[in-house]
Amino acid sequence: MSEEKLKQDIGKFERRDLSAGGVLGFLGGLGIVGVLIYLVLSGMYGFLNRYEKAHQPAQNPLVGATSADTRHPTLQEADKFPLPRLETNEGEQLSDRRVREEETLNTYGWLDQKAGVAHIPIERAMALIVERGLPTAPQNCAEPPMEAGRHAAQKAPSAAGKTHVKH
Repeated sequence: MSEEKLKQDIGKFERRDLSAGGVLGFLGGLGIVGVLIYLVLSGMYGFLNRYEKAHQPAQNPLVGATSADTRHPTLQEADKFPLPRLETNEGEQLSDRRVREEETLNTYGWLDQKAGVAHIPIERAMALIVERGLPTAPQNCAEPPMEAGRHAAQKAPSAAGKTHVKH
């Protein structure tokens, strides 16, 4: 019985299609509704802007004069704002930061010259680790593991790209 039903269903398909006029009518209606929504919203926001400007409270006489529209500050007003500030050009600021990090990772320089702390290129730091090995604590040490690690780190150059330089 199920084989007969399958044979009957194989030849069946939908004989009616969606008309092009129906699709174009829907798209036209969608466009008209979009334009109407835009006009209603722009009129509403225009009314709200005019209402807010008309009903702003009087400015405190003790405060210096400011621009009437504080929603669009100038660069001079933005510089007066306390830190941290929002980024104004994320791509350029990120690029500048990456360049500074690459310079730090690949050059020699002082971190604190008075204390004798400098940074070295990361490739050189890795070569020093291969040559000298990681600092380790003695096996029969009476100190707790954290203290032993601190003393060993102070005696040996750090592998993180920083080393102590003695004068």
